[in-house]
Amino acid sequence: MELKKENIQILREKSRAKSQITFDEDFNVPDAKPDVGRLIQHKGRIIMEDVRLADGKGILRGDLQVDILYVGEEKGIVSNLTLKMPFEEALNLKDIVNGDKMCLKWEIEDLTIRLIHSRKLNIKGLVTFYAAVDETEQIRLPIALDVQDVSVRKKPVRFMGLAIHKKDTLRIKDEYTISSNRPDISNLIWYTMDVRGLDLKPGENVVRARGELSIFVLYGAEDTETPVQWLEYSMPFSGEVECPDCTEELIPNIEVSVMHQSLEVKPDADGEERILVSDVVLELDMKFFREEECELITDVYTPLRECLPEGKKEVLEKLLVRNFSRCRISDRVQVKETQGKILQLCHSQGKVKIDKTRIVENGVQADGVVMLKILYIIGNDDMPFYSMEAMIPFSHVVEARGISPDSSYQLKAELEQLSTAMADGNEIELRATIGLNLLAVIRELVFIIDKVEEKPLDMKKIQAMPGILVYMVKPEDTLWDIARKYYTSIDEICSLNGLKENQEPAPGTPLLVVKKVEGQIK
Repeated sequence: MELKKENIQILREKSRAKSQITFDEDFNVPDAKPDVGRLIQHKGRIIMEDVRLADGKGILRGDLQVDILYVGEEKGIVSNLTLKMPFEEALNLKDIVNGDKMCLKWEIEDLTIRLIHSRKLNIKGLVTFYAAVDETEQIRLPIALDVQDVSVRKKPVRFMGLAIHKKDTLRIKDEYTISSNRPDISNLIWYTMDVRGLDLKPGENVVRARGELSIFVLYGAEDTETPVQWLEYSMPFSGEVECPDCTEELIPNIEVSVMHQSLEVKPDADGEERILVSDVVLELDMKFFREEECELITDVYTPLRECLPEGKKEVLEKLLVRNFSRCRISDRVQVKETQGKILQLCHSQGKVKIDKTRIVENGVQADGVVMLKILYIIGNDDMPFYSMEAMIPFSHVVEARGISPDSSYQLKAELEQLSTAMADGNEIELRATIGLNLLAVIRELVFIIDKVEEKPLDMKKIQAMPGILVYMVKPEDTLWDIARKYYTSIDEICSLNGLKENQEPAPGTPLLVVKKVEGQIK
């Protein structure tokens, strides 16, 4: 008995691992750098040198790079340090083989800089790495049977089939010329870059990207009354990444990580150092799914012989909801430990950290904080730059009608907008907009028939059954179950009892049932 089958492709989690690395090192300030008077700000990022799979492990090698902005002990010179702490880590991943691909993410959980004395610093850090290996699995769904005398029971099934799984990079490179009323750039002291409002959409054979690159720069200027200048600007960008077989109706699930970022200075047409060249490379781990539907054969039966379906249960995922929601928050924070009244806010940046999520009625609730760093200046000409950190808690429900505790979901959050303003000399007003992107699916366990084994009927069993009877329908009964049990057909039961096509009898209904194989037994 041959089943006609349709091939589908799904993505299964093969192995996952998590590991934490702690850092604790002392560093001497290089001789070329001024003594450290006071720390202003710091930032850290992971630079991966090698990522590979070998002998059931994920091998990671790279550096935790720490950039430090500080004020010199003499003359208030603003300077910077770049320090690197190398690491090598092995994550245990079960059942991996050659050719598997690992998706790696990381988060700098903690980074603390302590000034031991003017020529020595201590750096403590905690970084968590998350590794995942997925595998593509082919499932053959039975959809038809080319045998005339066999009845089939079908069930409509909706599911998300994997259409595309690939990695690629998106490069964002642009130039910005500083305005004519600003002095030339002597040297770059400090910069931050943030990609905001990143929107990735599938198109015909491409993935379209658009967003905004927000940049803040502190630079040194010669022959001016203000040797340290700062500027902040945003540059919209758009681009495309080739993606064969991609179409607009696909469901995207894209993980984004920053592989590289740099800011350099180059001369303009007059030979003056006035052009800033920003370069950011994003790694895109792209998974695209297609919503599909088919009539799945779940059982086969004939009164003429025994049919024993063989197969196994598989989990199929179907889309419940895709929803994008915005959470707007505002707060006021007190500026602590200042040595004078704030004259001006220079720059603010933030990061969204979700502490926990949970399913609530018709939605997913996210609780977390926006972690902020604010750079400002005060009236002290010797050491004008100061920095403060703050956290704004938030709680937001992303609507997802029909979601249940058995549903599976992914929730991604990013900081879309951030603004700061002085409320008074010691208080700062903060406003932020958080974008939350939800993808929720329903996981359904389905029995997939692989083959049907045929056997002769058990004639002794059938002869022991009555040839005709009145059956009282029970609450869980279907016509298929009754026909299968008493070796007849659904059409026969409907004809004898005056039932319409696809009409299931109510519980307690008496049905006249005639065994269809009676004549053959005799």
